[in-house]
Amino acid sequence: MKTQGYLEPVSTKTQELPDSTLSTRRRAGGLKKANRWWAIGALGLIGPAALYFWPGNAETADASTRRTARVERRTLQRTVIATGVIRPVVGAEINVGSRISGTVVHLSVAVGDRVEVGELLAELDRTALEAAVDQARADLALVKPRLDLAESTLERRRALVASGLMSNEELDVALRDVAVETAQLQASEARLRSALIVLGYTRITAPIAGVVADVTTREGETVAADFSAPTFVTLVDLDRLEVLAYVDETDIGRVFVGQPATFTVDTYAGVEFSAKVTAIQPKAEIQGSVVNYVVRLEFDRGEGFVLRPEMTAHGRLLVEQREDALAVPRRALRRSEGRQYVVVRRAEQWVEQDVRTGWRSGSFVEILSGLAEGDTLELNPN
Repeated sequence: MKTQGYLEPVSTKTQELPDSTLSTRRRAGGLKKANRWWAIGALGLIGPAALYFWPGNAETADASTRRTARVERRTLQRTVIATGVIRPVVGAEINVGSRISGTVVHLSVAVGDRVEVGELLAELDRTALEAAVDQARADLALVKPRLDLAESTLERRRALVASGLMSNEELDVALRDVAVETAQLQASEARLRSALIVLGYTRITAPIAGVVADVTTREGETVAADFSAPTFVTLVDLDRLEVLAYVDETDIGRVFVGQPATFTVDTYAGVEFSAKVTAIQPKAEIQGSVVNYVVRLEFDRGEGFVLRPEMTAHGRLLVEQREDALAVPRRALRRSEGRQYVVVRRAEQWVEQDVRTGWRSGSFVEILSGLAEGDTLELNPN
């Protein structure tokens, strides 16, 4: 029996999907588009960088990161390092006081004022001392007539003795009177000079030229000079200063009088002052277990610079000097397995070059062989 074929009709109707499924597919499609744009952007950034670091440009990139220096000729020095302090020389700092007691009636200076020799600093009350001068003058005025009378009496008695009308004893009395009155006159004159001198002590004047560093009294104060001279002001001559440099005992054997030196102070950064050793104190100063010797340096402060006492000085005492030496920065030297070498540019390439060194001075070292003036070196990044 023949079976009749049966064909199921094909539906042309589109299958509807749930809303959640459609939303997920739309998001997936958006992410794919975004990823394509990110990939294009990344290629745009990587491309130029790849071209820059391509083998043909490797030398340019490398050269831009190298720190270099040239081989040059310099003056190299061996020095002794010493830290010190600026102080006034002997006689450049003076405490000015009064030699007599009295009341301060006038004080004419203040801290920081510059004074010249003989300029008035202060003045004491003069009333009692002026009276003493007047008394001395009056005493002198009384003695002079008595001396004149004694001298005239002596002349008359000499004449009478010569004519035989008076004895020699009377002449001797007249001679004695003249001698006594002469001595009285001299004593009166000395008392007057002394009174004038003491009166002059009421004016306190500057014994040196300098700057007023301190004032320790005020107008109206009464000072007493019975046991010691009271200090009124302190003067410092800023033109007469020196450096007291403290040199370690291990270096003092290389220091000598007349040795040239330089020093700097913090207030004038980068300015070097020339100096010279004038003395080495024989007695050491010991602080803890450190032994230092004080070396005195005289210096020229130059124009436009004001140095003051107690400033810290960073000194260098010249021991030896080598001029026109071929030198490189210490940072250019490298060491490896007993070798000492530098990296130098030769024929557009950086190559290692063994060197032999000599003097070391500060941040530079002398090159005895292996390099020529003008060579370009790479500084050691380490």
